[in-house]
Amino acid sequence: MTTRKKRKPRKFAEAATQENAFLVAVESRSGPDPAMPVEYSLRELARLVRTAGGTVAGRASQRRLHPHPTLYIGRGKIDEIKALKDELEYSMIVFDDQLSPSQQLNLEEAFGVKVLDRSALILDIFAQRAQTREATLQVELAQHEYLKPRLRGQWQHLSRTVGGPGAGNGAIGTRGPGETQLETDRRLIDRRISKLKRDIQGVRNHRERQRDRRLREGLPIVALVGYTNTGKSSLLQALVGSDVFVADAPFATLDPLTRRLGGNRDNAVLITDTVGFMQKLPTELVSAFQTTLEELSNASLLIHVSDADSPVLESQERVVSETLDNLGLSDIPMLTVINKIDMLFPKNTIDENIVAGEVARSDGVSKLGLTEGFSGERLFVSATERWGIPKLRKRILYEFFGSNMTGDVN
Repeated sequence: MTTRKKRKPRKFAEAATQENAFLVAVESRSGPDPAMPVEYSLRELARLVRTAGGTVAGRASQRRLHPHPTLYIGRGKIDEIKALKDELEYSMIVFDDQLSPSQQLNLEEAFGVKVLDRSALILDIFAQRAQTREATLQVELAQHEYLKPRLRGQWQHLSRTVGGPGAGNGAIGTRGPGETQLETDRRLIDRRISKLKRDIQGVRNHRERQRDRRLREGLPIVALVGYTNTGKSSLLQALVGSDVFVADAPFATLDPLTRRLGGNRDNAVLITDTVGFMQKLPTELVSAFQTTLEELSNASLLIHVSDADSPVLESQERVVSETLDNLGLSDIPMLTVINKIDMLFPKNTIDENIVAGEVARSDGVSKLGLTEGFSGERLFVSATERWGIPKLRKRILYEFFGSNMTGDVN
């Protein structure tokens, strides 16, 4: 299936900075059902492209039993996409899964344009968003880990350009600089990775001292987790009333941000906002951000924030649950909060029970299309409209202090 996006009048100010991307995905027919339908996965990929500063020229998907081992998609689909190049004027192809180094090299040769995969795109967004030294170190480590196995592909371009017959087999004109430079680059990247890991260990030690200090203070820690762009930062801002950076874009938060909730030392908790999860996150990124994600391991309660307006809410919740399992955090108690309910109900006609965050579980499941397998305690809120926020505050504090709460928590 191939779809084209209607062409808009080009803005000259954007032409020099924005790249036109054509998106490609494979809908695999083998194994279990994917976490996300391919249509939604491509929409998510399009949003990532726009977040990175590009535009989407078109998109295509192909149903296959397995992705093609050397080209990811079939040659017929490649020809179909190439035929659209003059019309759509795309300058790069972005694939919805992580490509192997050889797949990426083969695809660049087939298309004659830059080829990226979802992992490279996410790493680029993280690099743009990194502000603190900690985030910058972690993103750079992830980028180097991603780049290292792809170095050979870059030097294959050189050998094929200058080698001629017998290239790669020690033929005249292919020995020396190319291979030597490849090995040099490998040593340089290995040294950089080692230094980044040492620097990150220093950051980890600093964070451990901060965590020890918090533990000595005796305040329980609550961590906000969830799919990216579900409104975790907005919810933290609504709960604690302090300035928190909020943006309607994926991965707006990279660094953990902790604020205090409660009236006094005897009934207060610390709430931490964390980096959002997403399907098909690069393994290099999850590994590099282990220092940041370690903040979750000391939490006494996880608040799983979901997006009521998402057409694939259950799939997103499944991704978060699987990620928490992989991080060894599934044993921590969790409260699910459905955010953005203002997107579902007209503001002038909304039921008072919904405003109070007291939607009956069956009603909430019905309105959001949730299955019984995802039932359980859920609070329904709108961080932007402050609907249900007082009840959520009380519910969090009640988790730790029961009926002994004192002071104003509204």
